[in-house]
Amino acid sequence: MRIVLFGATGMVGSRIAAEARQRGHRVTAVSRSGRSPVPGVTAAAADASDPAATAALAAGADAVVSACAPPRDGSDPEQPFLALNRALAQGVRESGVRRFLVVGGAGSLEVAPGRQLCDQPGFPEKYRAEALAHRTVLEFYRTVDDLDWTYVSPAAEIGPGERTGRFRVDDDRLLTDAHGDSRISAEDFAVACVDELEQDTHPRARMSVAY
Repeated sequence: MRIVLFGATGMVGSRIAAEARQRGHRVTAVSRSGRSPVPGVTAAAADASDPAATAALAAGADAVVSACAPPRDGSDPEQPFLALNRALAQGVRESGVRRFLVVGGAGSLEVAPGRQLCDQPGFPEKYRAEALAHRTVLEFYRTVDDLDWTYVSPAAEIGPGERTGRFRVDDDRLLTDAHGDSRISAEDFAVACVDELEQDTHPRARMSVAY
């Protein structure tokens, strides 16, 4: 596959780039800096909020991936992040590519039917604004019916770790282990993302990934 990856230099984006490259896919890693996150990928500099730039980079690709994160400059990220995703989706649309995978957040996963993690007592306040921004973006993608999008939510805890290739996949549910913990390494999350690009098992839906 030819994959165009936005947000390629972040923790998750760089690992998706590495996983896809390891499997033999051709990856164009897009960031504002234009820096290559891993050897063997093509680096490109562009702003994901520019639909024309997105369309030009993505033209002819098999899939586009967004690993962009909400701004963390202390301002309310909800509307800026929604605007970025609207622009990115428009650029993908204009490119003619239909397959679009979006890295999302865990806060909107359900701990019980109709009860989302970010609305529960004790949810860390420092992550609330980012969780709400991701939730708003998910609501936006659920209105998109002309792209074959998949929104991928990690476990509640994600960080650098080991690539095991062993994890569980669900839909809107927060997955926890026998101890009640919800965890995934960034490496295994990347495995799940590239699996989904190859297999397309969650068209126009959200999927969650955890141990």
